[in-house]
Amino acid sequence: MFDNLSERLASTVQKLKGQGRLTEANIEDALRDVRRALLEADVALAVVREFIAEVKQKALGEEVLTSLDPGQVFIRIVNDELVTVMGAHNEALDLAAQPPAVILMAGLQGAGKTTTVAKLAKHLRERHKKKSLLVSCDIYRPAAIEQLKTLAGQVDAEFFPSSIDQKPTEIAQAALDYARRHYIDVVLVDTAGRLHIDAEMMGEIQQIHAAVKPVETLFVVDSMTGQDAAVTARAFDEALPLTGVVLTKTDGDARGGAALSIRQITGKPIKFMGAGEKVDALEAFHPERVASRILGMGDVLSLVEEVQQKTDLARAEKLAKKVKKGKSFDFNDLKDQFEQMQNMGGMSGLIDKLPGMGKMSAQIKDKVNDREIRRMIAIINSMTPKERAFPDIIKGSRKKRIASGCGLQVQDVNRLMKQQLQMKKMMKKMSKGGMAAMMRGMQGTLPPGMGPGGPGF
Repeated sequence: MFDNLSERLASTVQKLKGQGRLTEANIEDALRDVRRALLEADVALAVVREFIAEVKQKALGEEVLTSLDPGQVFIRIVNDELVTVMGAHNEALDLAAQPPAVILMAGLQGAGKTTTVAKLAKHLRERHKKKSLLVSCDIYRPAAIEQLKTLAGQVDAEFFPSSIDQKPTEIAQAALDYARRHYIDVVLVDTAGRLHIDAEMMGEIQQIHAAVKPVETLFVVDSMTGQDAAVTARAFDEALPLTGVVLTKTDGDARGGAALSIRQITGKPIKFMGAGEKVDALEAFHPERVASRILGMGDVLSLVEEVQQKTDLARAEKLAKKVKKGKSFDFNDLKDQFEQMQNMGGMSGLIDKLPGMGKMSAQIKDKVNDREIRRMIAIINSMTPKERAFPDIIKGSRKKRIASGCGLQVQDVNRLMKQQLQMKKMMKKMSKGGMAAMMRGMQGTLPPGMGPGGPGF
């Protein structure tokens, strides 16, 4: 989401590193670059002006001007200001209410409200052990009701049926009454979206709000609309008492303007951000972590949380025991690793959260992208169970059949077999000599600086 902004800011800091001391002149040059980077990221002009003024005031202080490492001090000031602009800290959902707590979702059509409702239900079940009831008040789009019903099944949440001949307020009240009688913790209300803000839409959602008195009213907005997202959020906030914002489609070609503008313009916190259509592609919005990503310093905390939540520990322990016993790492194991990587957002999602990977992420994504992972899984799926368990039996004629079965070339099969062999060797070394031995085995296969002697090793 912040690739372009990250590159521009990294370039600015690089220039400062060449300076022995910071002066008013080179601070002005750096601020000019930062201002241009923010405007290109589609951050609202008023927010950019305030941001630059704050950074300038702090950067001209004695600490920066006399610092031996001006680049580092300047980037810390920019980091602190980014955190301030986005809200200082994560603001969690306020569910301290007599059950059922109602969460009302608002937003324009196409912003991703219905998918976000399902994502929130999954989040509430897994993180807060809350049982949710999903209900659609969108009587203008029958497909929306069916979509929510399907998604409710995917996230193990209860669905309250509705139809296009009912009134939205009556649907919401009936769902709330049902939730009370069946001891459900949270009611998630999906409302109708429009192509633009209009009086009819605002009147309808105000009536629903008055009928169910939600503890949370979340505005769902497409991050790819840039600073327009903040303008739309302000219009909704004038009609509804919004409690927070959910940024969607942050995995798209967004420039970051929405994330950096919404809090300043509306005063409302960004509570979550969604990336992609998968029901688990939702994460809490932590301003300090997002600022760290923007500045190319990674987001290790979010990565650790993601690994803990999305890794199947039983499967991981099974593989560890298998390797410890000296058994071979086969194609079943390799496929398992690929699938778990996909569950964590794929290679691009992992790379974005690794410290120091900002500059090389584009290069790495080209070489080991998520499309490549899907191709490798397709190759493994084209193998027989025996071939997956015993890779050594795969020779000439079998390779041709496997390649033909998945619509790829024999050289693609060879490439995957080479990768499986390397992983097998690494796993063997790890079982004998621990992590250090495994990292030595990986020498030459990792990006510069990530092997033994690099960060963390």
